[in-house]
Order: sequence, then structure tokens, then C-alpha cells
Amino acid sequence: MGDGTDTRFTRRTLIGSAAAGAAVAGLSGAAPRARAATAGKTPKQVDVAVVGAGLAGLTAARAIAAAGRSVIVLEARDRAGGRTWNRPITGGSYIDAGAEFVGPTQDRIKALAQAVGVETFPTYNSGNNVYWKDGTRLTYPASGPTGIAPPDPAYLPDIAQIVQKLDTMATEIDVKAPWQAREAVEWDSETFYTWLKANEINPDFMRLAATATDAVFGQEPRDLSLLYAVFYIAASGNETNQGTFERNFQTAEGAQQERFVGGSQLISIRVASALGSRVVLNAPVQRIAQNATGAEVNASGVNVSARLVIVAIPPALAARIDYEPLLPALRDQLTQRAPMGSYAKVDAVYDRPFWRTEGLTGQAVSVNGPVRVTFDSTPKEGSPGVLLGFIGGTDARTWYGLPAEQRRQMVLDNLANYFGESARNPLQYVENRWADERFSRGDPVAGLPPGVLLDFGTALRAPVGRIHWAGTETSDFWVGYMDGAVRSGERAAKEVLAELS
Repeated sequence: MGDGTDTRFTRRTLIGSAAAGAAVAGLSGAAPRARAATAGKTPKQVDVAVVGAGLAGLTAARAIAAAGRSVIVLEARDRAGGRTWNRPITGGSYIDAGAEFVGPTQDRIKALAQAVGVETFPTYNSGNNVYWKDGTRLTYPASGPTGIAPPDPAYLPDIAQIVQKLDTMATEIDVKAPWQAREAVEWDSETFYTWLKANEINPDFMRLAATATDAVFGQEPRDLSLLYAVFYIAASGNETNQGTFERNFQTAEGAQQERFVGGSQLISIRVASALGSRVVLNAPVQRIAQNATGAEVNASGVNVSARLVIVAIPPALAARIDYEPLLPALRDQLTQRAPMGSYAKVDAVYDRPFWRTEGLTGQAVSVNGPVRVTFDSTPKEGSPGVLLGFIGGTDARTWYGLPAEQRRQMVLDNLANYFGESARNPLQYVENRWADERFSRGDPVAGLPPGVLLDFGTALRAPVGRIHWAGTETSDFWVGYMDGAVRSGERAAKEVLAELS
């Protein structure tokens, strides 16, 4: 992935920062990389081969190993963590380049973090948020009645109306089978955009809706099935708490309430470290050939025979593996219809979080891009100050094609609009362009257009012979989040352990 790092910092400086960051945060990235060189010691035969060392794959492998079964994890990258990634920055700190936040009802990721000794801390949320619209800047209390939603009188009634409708619709969804909802055919026959228009929504609110879907899915309202959007809302809960629109988008009492001390990738690093040589890096899987007794899994430099296989990568990446025999048409065509979001996270690093002394939370919402949503991503220690921005959907698709200096200038112009001229002069600027990442091809989740859940949804989790599926896209609760990844890994592990017993 091209990082877009500020050229005022030399390569040697960044390498030094990487080493210091690992030491400060306890992120021993060296150990996983060392194991990648031990492919010659890789077992030739195991009970289960897991494809992908993200949270889903590592969670599954951890449970399988704990049950006394032999397991190997084959990871294409040179690191564990998948869509979580702690990137070192100047001064010995790090940024969360991928998944970062955690909140209420995300029980499984919290349990895993606790098990490996990774704590949480509150996302900074004291003071005022910023709303930017066509050159006008408005600040409003983060603790106010509208939460993160800007109190713009032009569409406050629309927000209340739409949220109430979506929350009501979400109660009709069985998260294990959203395609069985009473209105599934109707809802999966239109986009989120056409539904909003049919509700006679203020055109200004349509722009705010695009800001929301850009940040959450990396997709525009016109890209997403209404059924998928409602399912996503229903999934933002757990077995005892109904999912709500608000829980997806809020900071306090919402999905952005907390962050992980040391960065979210630290969870994967510690799980991978405990699994030891059972995790093999730099091993992209190219072929899975099922036979009468198991499956042959062929990766770069590694060939393994397994009784069962768990593929724990997004559908779009799973489609790039060669399968023998071919996957059933339903599963194969599902992977053709599950595009990853167009997405980037950008981080501007300062010596301190100057916006805090000005009474700002670091959170901004804008209807003008490319950076439409921001958060304070400063480490728990309080320095350096880090502002993160989300770029998604059409904004991201346009921004990706621009020269590096123009991309940087656009981002800093946005941040200066929201937080003042001090934002124009970061110590370091980092781009995390996930669509350029070979083994992601987008982020944060595969967003589904109309017709996919209804016609192909059953193939998301259904095993194919000896192959089982995991990954946040296959979860029931918290699809697209770290919690969904962990839940999917737990489910897949239960499936294979039951089959092996």
C-alpha cells in the first residue's frame, strides 16, 4: 500500500519510529515475521487449515488449538491482523490504520482482548463537535441531544423520521437469515438511495446520508441494498440487545465509544504469538483442492493436507483462490457480487492535540469531501496529537487517482476548515489507502447491492464440502466490525470441531 507519508520524514526516521513504536506499545512485530521464515518446519498434515490471519482466522485457530486439534494459519501478508494494522509514526507511537473503535454490545472482541491482556480507553469526546456545510462552520456539544448528528434545522426532522423508520424496520430482521424478512423481496429490490428519495427527504439530508454511508461502508447510498442497510442496523446489537441506527454512528454509547490501548492490531499480534509456528506469514493461498479425505491447500512455498479448511477472508478475496472442484454456482456468484468499499483513512500527526485546548472533540461531520468524518485518534498517553479522517465512496474513488501532493493538500484543507489553521502543519501525514492494498482491495467491509442477500445470502456461511467460511462479512451481529470478525471465527471453529468429533 502506498502510504503517502510526508516526505519531510526520511525512510530511516520511519524505520526508527517503527522499532520504537513496537517497543512502546508492546507490538513485537518481529516475532511474527521471524516465523514466516520457518516454512520448512510447517506441518504437512493438520486437522484444520485456516486461510487468513486476521481476527476471524486467528480466533478460529485459537479455539481449535485449545480443543487439542492441530491447526495451521496461512497468511498472505507479512503481518498478522488483517484489516487491523498499527502503523508506526514519528516519535515512537503508532496509528490505527484500519479498524479502530469498539463499543457497547461488541462483547466477543472485548472478551478476546481481555483474554490476551489488551485494555480499552475512551475515545476523546469532551467539548464540541464540528459541522461543515458549504463553507459554513458550526460547533455543537458532543453531549447534546442530537449526539454526533449535526443540529442543522434544515434536516433535523428528516433525521428523526428516518432513524425511527429504520430502527422499526430492523426489528423485523433475523440477523442469521435477513433474506427471510417479511419485506425482504421489496427491500432487496431497491437501493438505500431510492428508499430515501421515496420518503421525500430534503436534498440536503441526502448529502448527509452519503457522508454516513461513505464512512461506514465506503459506499454511496445508491450502491447499497435497502435490505442490506437494514440488516446492518439490526446487526449492531447482540443476543439480548436489538440493533439500532444510533449505535452504529454514535461515540458515547455507540460503536465509536472506545479504542484499544496499544492499537487494535495488538490483539491479533498476541493471539498469533501464542499460536507460534502454527501461523505462517508471506503464504498467500492459491489453490484448495478437496478430495475424499480432506483438502490440499497450496500456498506460496507451503503445501498442507488438512481434514477441513476455514477460509477467513472477504468474499472478493476468497474468489481469487482456485478451487477444485469448482465452488457451487451460488457461492461463486456471491463472491462476484460482494465488492469491497472504496475507502481510505488519513492521519495527521501533531506534537499535541491542539483542538482539545480549544474545546473541540476532534470529531467533525461534513457534507463536503473528501474528508467528511474525523475523530481524535490520539494515543491514550495524550501525545502526539492525531486527527484521523475517513474518505469513502465516490470521494475516495476520485481522490485515489490524484497526485500525492494534491491528495495531501485536499485533506489538510478539510482539516483546517474544521479545526483551524494549526491543522495545516502536521509533523507527519499518513495515508492508508486500503483499495491499493493487495490483500484487501478495499475496506472496511463488502457492501451488498440489491438482489444479493435475497438470492445469494444463504451462501455466505454455508460450508462447501470440507470448506467453511469466516470473516466479518459472514457474521450475524456486528457485520463489518472487529466484533463480527471474532464472532465469525468462533462460529467456524465450532463447525469444524463438531465435524471432527
